Amino acid sequence: MTDKYPGLSSYTDRHGKLRWRYRTKERVVSLPAPTQPGFKDAYQAAVEGRKVPKAPVVRMPGSALPGTFGAAFQRLKISVKWLALDEASKRKNKRLIEEFLVLRVVPDHPLIWRDVPVKNLRRIHIEELLGRFIATPHKAKHLLVGIRKLVYVALRQDWIEIDPTAAVEWRPAYAGWKAWSREAMAQFENRWQLGTAARTCYGLALWLGNRRGDVAGLRWDQRVTRRVFIDGVERHFDGFDIVQGKNKGRTGGKRLFVPITPMLSEILDAADRRGETVLVNAYGEPFSAKSLTGMMAHWCKLAGLPKGLTLHGLRKSLGVYLAEAEASTRQMMDVLGHDDIDHAELYSREASQVRLAVQGMDRVVRLVTRKPMLGEPVGEPRGEPPSKALINNDNGGPGGPTKIVDFVEFFLGQHLRAFRIVPHAPLAVNCG
Repeated sequence: MTDKYPGLSSYTDRHGKLRWRYRTKERVVSLPAPTQPGFKDAYQAAVEGRKVPKAPVVRMPGSALPGTFGAAFQRLKISVKWLALDEASKRKNKRLIEEFLVLRVVPDHPLIWRDVPVKNLRRIHIEELLGRFIATPHKAKHLLVGIRKLVYVALRQDWIEIDPTAAVEWRPAYAGWKAWSREAMAQFENRWQLGTAARTCYGLALWLGNRRGDVAGLRWDQRVTRRVFIDGVERHFDGFDIVQGKNKGRTGGKRLFVPITPMLSEILDAADRRGETVLVNAYGEPFSAKSLTGMMAHWCKLAGLPKGLTLHGLRKSLGVYLAEAEASTRQMMDVLGHDDIDHAELYSREASQVRLAVQGMDRVVRLVTRKPMLGEPVGEPRGEPPSKALINNDNGGPGGPTKIVDFVEFFLGQHLRAFRIVPHAPLAVNCG
């Protein structure tokens, strides 16, 4: 090899690695090995006294520069918190983060966020980035969650000392899933009789308030009887002992006991019991969580219902029922399995607004017209009769009609030995 390339020689460095060089009396130039790409060009440059060209840098798939967002994502994927996420959450976060990493920092420059050091991130950069998704605010919100995961890794690795996302607020308006109307429920029930998979799925989602994954995985052996003391009396309740699938990998899932209502009991009595799960397909096998979304859309279409009615909408309908029954927020949280009050109240906001608005305007009607209530009663009266208005009454109580002489007597009473306000009566003054 050295005969073919005059001046080429090799040696072993102090680490025991074989190295190659071009050596003359005037200079010594390090070269790549003759078997490596670029050797011939480097040797020719050394002979001619030119600068040896550097070997081309080839980016390996999945590689990332130290301290960059790409490196943060690599570390995130092997973190304990990431590994504890369920598969659906991993897929969602991975898709959003990868979309962020390939976004250009500036639209007309090739630099992408994967190659940007995390320490260079500023709040203004995040706000500008989220502004690109103003047409899809909920996607921007989830994208911010993914960026914060990467920033958290950088904080843990001491790449940065301050979280630039801490002051960023992005809370788009959220109306929630559409609750089913009474008419839609009746139409679905008329189309799908008891015992069908459609009716069983519908009943589990509505009367247990379960998410689709919990509906698909609900088993018969989860049906239990619980003893509960209410007002000092022991009562037995038939229900399902459920461990919610949401956050199950991270926190173990929230455990709930949801009692079986007579409406659900009727559905369960007619259900197909061929498998371990309550809900089975035509082959006696359980549905997957994803397939239930498409199946419910198919069942609704066959029932002649419009698009937009979902399994999660039935869960919200149960929240509306609870709100209309004036259940407390804590009761709604324990039935639906929520941990935060705001999320629980989201399901009942519409029902509560209607009820409170009617109650408020009822007070106005009683104030102005002296009528007992707003609207016509439906069915037999229940509970205590409506109280009489405290304003503009005719019984001499607070707010009763008062004559001018009453005011005269009141304001002149300080000059009199005694005075008394008497509605609907002549002025009575005792001057002694």
